[in-house]
Amino acid sequence: MLFNKREGRLDCFIVCCIEACRMNIILMILLLILPLWIIVKRTFLANLWEDFKFAIKFIYFPLKIEKSVQFRRSAGVLDSFLQHVSTRPDHKFILYQDQSYTYKEIDLKSNQAAWALTQHAKLKQGDCVAIFSFNQPAYVWIWLALAKLGCPMSCLNFNIRDKALLQCFLPCEAKVLIAAAELKPYVEEVLPRLLEQGIMVFYLSREALSDGTHSLLDKMDAASEEPVPQSFRSNISPESPALYIYTSGTTGLPKAAIISQRRVFTGASVIMLCGLTSKDVLYIPIPLYHSAGLIVGLRGCIQRGATCVLKNKFSVSQFWDDCRKYKVTAFQYIGEIVRYLCNTQKKDNDKDHCIRFALGNGLRADVWRDFTQRFGKIEFYELYGATEGNAFFCNYSQKEGAIGRHNMFMKLVLPYEVVKYDKETFEPLRDSKGRCIRTATGEPGLVIGKIIKSNPFRGYAKNPSLTEKKIIRNAMVKGDMYFNSGDLVKSDKEGFVYFVDRTGDTYRWKGENVATTEVEDVLLTVDFIELCNVYGVSVPYHEGRIGMASITLKENRSFDGKKLYGILLDYLPNYARPRFVRIKDSMEITGTYKHIKWHLMNDGFNPLTIKDHLYFLDEDVKSYVPMDQNIYNAILEKKIKL
Repeated sequence: MLFNKREGRLDCFIVCCIEACRMNIILMILLLILPLWIIVKRTFLANLWEDFKFAIKFIYFPLKIEKSVQFRRSAGVLDSFLQHVSTRPDHKFILYQDQSYTYKEIDLKSNQAAWALTQHAKLKQGDCVAIFSFNQPAYVWIWLALAKLGCPMSCLNFNIRDKALLQCFLPCEAKVLIAAAELKPYVEEVLPRLLEQGIMVFYLSREALSDGTHSLLDKMDAASEEPVPQSFRSNISPESPALYIYTSGTTGLPKAAIISQRRVFTGASVIMLCGLTSKDVLYIPIPLYHSAGLIVGLRGCIQRGATCVLKNKFSVSQFWDDCRKYKVTAFQYIGEIVRYLCNTQKKDNDKDHCIRFALGNGLRADVWRDFTQRFGKIEFYELYGATEGNAFFCNYSQKEGAIGRHNMFMKLVLPYEVVKYDKETFEPLRDSKGRCIRTATGEPGLVIGKIIKSNPFRGYAKNPSLTEKKIIRNAMVKGDMYFNSGDLVKSDKEGFVYFVDRTGDTYRWKGENVATTEVEDVLLTVDFIELCNVYGVSVPYHEGRIGMASITLKENRSFDGKKLYGILLDYLPNYARPRFVRIKDSMEITGTYKHIKWHLMNDGFNPLTIKDHLYFLDEDVKSYVPMDQNIYNAILEKKIKL
């Protein structure tokens, strides 16, 4: 008995020791594995789960919007708008200066505009109307009025002039132009040619401003507020054109990208992905002629039933006062806007605001950090996407400086590739089998989006040759088609994607794409210029590239800076006028007789390193003046505003 008891105790002791050892071993294994697991989770699995959640939302929101459209049997922009008019008519929709409009008030205004245009412009379903205006409430109710009539709207850049302005009417075949009264001088320059083409011109005024034109606001005042019958837009389908938005793309004058009804209403999902709700107040200081302002911003507000603050032109000095006045909770930006705000003098109330997020593109990592440190924790959703393109990135991870991630789930929905390209032709490089070559991590490459039924490229109106030029065939496999974005990106080891530059004959300055061929066409009209090569150069502390023109002079002619300034002032918007001119003895060309730009871009504008004569556009003296080291230093020290 005693022995058995002792034996039992011994067995228990041995078992306990074994268990203790086993626990220690398990504990040791856990202590070894846990740090490794944390590292893996934080680096790979965390991003993987975040990627998956974003992809699910990206798929869900458009499907939800599309289902609601089919349920109401209404087209495009009207889907959610009419629902909000019905369910929350008194909710604030548009805030502008000291004006305030509810959803119901904008609905009635759009009804009046629709009836006025039907009666006085004889508009019918399918007719296109061009709008040439700053951001203002009229822009909104005209768009809604045209949607109610089943008419697409052509969104003209209010900076374009003369030849470029006329060019915009050809592809969309607009029958009517509606212009802001403030833009009358620029309309009058082309008015005879517009009238020759049978285009009716209406000003947003209550009286006619010139012979051959009409006023619109007085006709709206006299029109009915009754709803426009569904029959007026009965033939509109999801694939019908809703908008023509103009883009410089990579070459030539502005081209009309065709935006379908489906793309308009699914485009609202972008801002929904950023977390916009019906309680938000979105500040839009970017132009509504941009797809970002009109489709992502305004259309996104309509989808959510949110409030929208329109600003006709961005103002650094008024930005925060506006945000506090209207209790803004979100704003749209281009990189320059955020940088301008960072450059203002610091104030005690810098963090006194209600803003929780912002969305846009072109935000540098250093500006991002400076802004959030100064103005408080604001989430930035950096976006990438071309108006007519089919590739999309969103920095949902809040990674400073990135435009998004290589999301394996998103790539199933929106297939794309980043491929190597020829720096001379800007075309994708091909391997021995004729296929495009994917880039390595950290290597800049060209973004190309696969053209599929669910993610098409609709091209440019009345311009099949330029449409075809943007298509890359047999890119990865035989028979496939990809859209050439003309944009360069690179990625890091974690899969985050960063914007690098634009290729081809376009550079971006002050949030606008500048077509170098358009600028060159104007320069070649100057009587002392023989040849010219326009490109963009980088300037420290500035987003994008600023314009520079390399020119050769005609024999026995000299450079006239004042004359050149006067011509560019008449024919180009401010952002497109070259700030620097470089005079060369001869122009270098490629084997295919194209002007070489890359080495000129790399040379920059430093008078110490460039032996050619350099000139700088001095707006104070209204002339191009010789570029010296003092001017160069003043630009670097931000004493000269570009």
